[in-house]
Amino acid sequence: MTRKFFGTDGIRGRTNTMPMTAQMALRVGQAAGAHFVRGDHRHRVVIGKDTRLSGYMMESALVAGFTSVGMDVVMVGPMPTPAVAMLARSMRADLGVMISASHNPYEDNGIKLFGPDGYKLSDADEAAIEALIECQPKLVASPDIGRARRIEDARGRYIHAAKMTFPEHLRLDGLKVVVDCANGAAYEVAPSAFWELGADVTAIGVSPDGLNINDGCGSTATALLQRTVTEVGAHIGIALDGDADRLIVVDEKGRIVDGDQLMALIASSWRRQGKLRGNGVVATVMSNLGLERFLESEGLTLERTKVGDRYVLEAMRAGGFNVGGEQSGHIILSDYATTGDGLVAALQVLAELVVSGRPASELLRLFDPLPQLLKNVRFDGGAAPLEAGHVQAAIASAEARLSGTGRLVIRKSGTEPLIRVMAEGEDEALVAEVVDQICEAVKAAA
Repeated sequence: MTRKFFGTDGIRGRTNTMPMTAQMALRVGQAAGAHFVRGDHRHRVVIGKDTRLSGYMMESALVAGFTSVGMDVVMVGPMPTPAVAMLARSMRADLGVMISASHNPYEDNGIKLFGPDGYKLSDADEAAIEALIECQPKLVASPDIGRARRIEDARGRYIHAAKMTFPEHLRLDGLKVVVDCANGAAYEVAPSAFWELGADVTAIGVSPDGLNINDGCGSTATALLQRTVTEVGAHIGIALDGDADRLIVVDEKGRIVDGDQLMALIASSWRRQGKLRGNGVVATVMSNLGLERFLESEGLTLERTKVGDRYVLEAMRAGGFNVGGEQSGHIILSDYATTGDGLVAALQVLAELVVSGRPASELLRLFDPLPQLLKNVRFDGGAAPLEAGHVQAAIASAEARLSGTGRLVIRKSGTEPLIRVMAEGEDEALVAEVVDQICEAVKAAA
């Protein structure tokens, strides 16, 4: 299905450029509000945001849109995406909205929508909202305009909910933790949660100014965290992204641990405890073959989906799984959350660290990943480079060369004008060679 505004994770783009304008946010509020006004109760939407400067503008426009079609609005300020999903459910709201472009730079922003159950919207709901965006909105009469209010205790509510996922008999006393909040949405809640559980916390990326979100910090720029962990002698480092739905870990030696290793740890731990459902894990086509082989050795399965945590979650719900995610660090633990939650996932990792008594460098290396290389090629948004004959020929040649020893994944990004080229296999030189050949072919077509 072709969608005009929605990508793999809501609507996203460069601020003040379509579709990420105040006018568009107003129309999204009106359209989503109209779609979810059902029945005769007072309708409510919860709106959160990260720390981007443009968040104020987008929030105001969304509030205007929702109230103009009769929805009451509750604003919770800078909060992680999973917190907005949680609050939408707990406040019996009809809709939740997160204003964020996740790991993108501050110039970008986005709108993520959650239904009353706290889950991201289905394709059908997004298609219905897109249709309404392009229609004249049905404004309510003056007495029926929605009301807007801010609540001040949302952070405390989320911290409490996150801490309840940590085993009650455990504490983090004596554990030195560095947490990098990417100058983003979790800059207050994540350090507070770890501290309240007893950890000795060093917090970085906790001074947002509207322009520095994800700038040289967070889960997509881990050098600062790696350096800080070794400098302060921490046991572990926790890196979140701008909206805190993504987690990357750094061990005590300053080495990166990605989402594949974290899913392996949580799944094997939960299996031992009798908590794992579905007898396996759901991950995307980007997850390493090493994860698949490790799970097989544990008697577990790996079910793959296309890229996007929404598709992971759909497969989890359909198959009865409670652990899933992406190599990039989106980890969904459906016993506790309806979307990826970096803080909740980190607490599961820290619980294992405490119980095992082993250093993170040992605990978090459950398998040796196969050599894997991912490169991005930017293209003109109107072009279709993957349809070019010479590109398809390069892809076919690469698949033949990797046959039996590796995998190739080529896809168009759902959030940026990029072609992502990934290959993995037992022969690292061959992997690099086929990726470079395909990228050159794509560049020639772009």
